[in-house]
Amino acid sequence: MGIFGKSTLLDWLHTYTFPLEASLSQLDKARQVYGRCIGKTLAHGTTTAAYYATVDVGSTNLLADLCHAAGQRALVGRVCMDQLSPAWYRDESPAQAEAATRESIAHIRALDPAPSALVRPVITPRFAPSCTPDLLARLGRLHAETGLPVQTHISENVGEVALVRELFGDVAASYAGVYDAFGLLTDRTVLAHAVHLTDDEADLIRARGAKVSHCPCSNSAITSGAARVRWLLDRGIDVGLGTDMSGGYSPSVLEAARLASLVSRHVAMGGDEAAKLSVEEVLYLATRGGAKVVGLADTVGAFAAGMDFDAQLIGLGRLDADGGVVGDDSNVDVFGWESWEDRVAKWLFNGDDRNTRKVWVRGRLVHERTGE
Repeated sequence: MGIFGKSTLLDWLHTYTFPLEASLSQLDKARQVYGRCIGKTLAHGTTTAAYYATVDVGSTNLLADLCHAAGQRALVGRVCMDQLSPAWYRDESPAQAEAATRESIAHIRALDPAPSALVRPVITPRFAPSCTPDLLARLGRLHAETGLPVQTHISENVGEVALVRELFGDVAASYAGVYDAFGLLTDRTVLAHAVHLTDDEADLIRARGAKVSHCPCSNSAITSGAARVRWLLDRGIDVGLGTDMSGGYSPSVLEAARLASLVSRHVAMGGDEAAKLSVEEVLYLATRGGAKVVGLADTVGAFAAGMDFDAQLIGLGRLDADGGVVGDDSNVDVFGWESWEDRVAKWLFNGDDRNTRKVWVRGRLVHERTGE
């Protein structure tokens, strides 16, 4: 987190991401890093996470094991890529990539074979440029065979979009069209970013029922662009929020929500006043929107009969007559005259993990803030 340098997307991957991911084949290091990641995301109230692991089967399986043990609901994907990455960090061949993916899927399914499993596998082509047509076709057939969800990236950066056109111009006319051509664009597909989509791509994504994970922090940090969330929503595309670490600097979905608000204002300053997202809308993206994106709209994301109790208890800082904080430490100050809406807005724009007192997943207490 916080190490993205001065790079744009493709330079960042080669300078920072690929070397670190490759090093996580050392399982002791992976256990340390993954354990901290799960602990921090839970501490920020993330009851459900969609994880890109690494190319390595062992470390991917370890991540799933740790999520299961910690009680975090998770989609865990072994990353697939067989080109445009260092020779020391890529799949040996499309066939090997498919075999390794199947191995990881089998391990994750064995953790909990029930249809309502807490930790589930997800098919994960990193993004189209890092995969050969043969690999994408194999993963598309695997998706059709297993019914498992797919997660990947789309139209994050203008250079990446141009690269897709160069590599797959004979396959499809657009980035979204490439995934569609290989059977990877369906109602179980999660597309991260979607910053530079065309009208035709948005229509195709809507027609296929694919979903978008908006990542405002990383889009700003590595200067990818400002996604037009209102534009996506108006076209009937389901949108949720992603932290996208370490392109993004924070594990907090609350931070992603407030940055989604700010990014929407930057879009509005470009001439589209209707682009601005309200407090209620960005919190919807963080909860029900996210649940839709990962295929759990009927399970989590709201308080309703029959849904799992995935929740966090939020505490705000109450002030005494002299302006001192009563009780727990908090960056959110409540004087007493605020309306309910005011308090929620204060939490959105000023809150952090200090306000997350307890977190439950499926009714199990998985995090409790201590030491105050």
